[in-house]
Amino acid sequence: MLERGIGYVVAGSGRNHGGGSGKRLRVGFLLARQFTMSAFALFVDTLRLASDVEDKSGRRLCDWDVLSPNTHMIRSSCGVQLVPTTGLGDPERFDYIVVIGGLLDVEEQLSYESIGFLRRAIQKGVRLVGACTGSFVLADAGLLDGKTACVSWLHHSEFKARFPEIRLTSQRLFVEDGNVTTCAGGSAVADLAALLVRRHVGEGAERNAMEILQLDRRREGSDLQSRMPIALPIHCDERIRAALLYMEENIDDRLEIEKIADRVGLSRRQLERIFKTKTGFSPATAYEKICMKKAAQLVERTSKTMIDIALDVGFASSSHFCRRFRANFGMTPHKLREKMRNRNQQITESH
Repeated sequence: MLERGIGYVVAGSGRNHGGGSGKRLRVGFLLARQFTMSAFALFVDTLRLASDVEDKSGRRLCDWDVLSPNTHMIRSSCGVQLVPTTGLGDPERFDYIVVIGGLLDVEEQLSYESIGFLRRAIQKGVRLVGACTGSFVLADAGLLDGKTACVSWLHHSEFKARFPEIRLTSQRLFVEDGNVTTCAGGSAVADLAALLVRRHVGEGAERNAMEILQLDRRREGSDLQSRMPIALPIHCDERIRAALLYMEENIDDRLEIEKIADRVGLSRRQLERIFKTKTGFSPATAYEKICMKKAAQLVERTSKTMIDIALDVGFASSSHFCRRFRANFGMTPHKLREKMRNRNQQITESH
């Protein structure tokens, strides 16, 4: 088993670089099988750049390790493999344990020993981070019970189906809930890593990392994820963006407009007025557009029956669903599926 101590003191590492605790930030990484390379690279490189002096890739202010119960290479989803740098050992030697998730169709994303390590860490008060689909790993281990999880909009439906009892958002970039933080992934990983640097090392270290990464500013966890379910005018009201994302999170439930308005701090009349002024259509119309867009994806990309798709997007009957689908797309869902099959067949035959 690998084991390497990382708690040594480096000259000058105790200095406070403009806020923060002035202590060395120590992070351990657990990489899931088929992990997302970009999430790991953004996190660890933010730490490296924050710790760097004169471009020497030193570890004066931050330190990190890739953890594993064995010496086996860990393959990422892009095929690149990494060698773990240390064994599991005592989790208390780290300030944070970061789980980098990856592909969701992989059996046993983390080993039994690694899951046990995470449970020991939380019992000892070590803070955990689930980056990208690392939130799924933490939820599977029971470490998100009673907490709010943050996932990418891309994984919202699957997380909700797997863990219906866990509070969920796919609006925010990341959520800190007690000793557990979950992050949507993508570039938000750098924002989260920079926040931890600011807290534990200082503003100067954070600024150094952000400047070298060519990022103008660190986004807050409460900032909205960039993807919009429907096209909006540039610089549209943030309350509209929040309402649309909340609609997308609740396609199958088809919430009342009053509840959506309340969620963004408005009355129904105020929300309708803002929507009409800024977008030209009502919240109810926007909700249907979002549902129909999701329905079209399910028709094109899955073999689900029409009644199942109807239920997935909040309709109680397939007949009503088909009528609204035709009103939005000028064809029935059956016709769209037939067109997709013919197109796919033509592509196959051409090859």
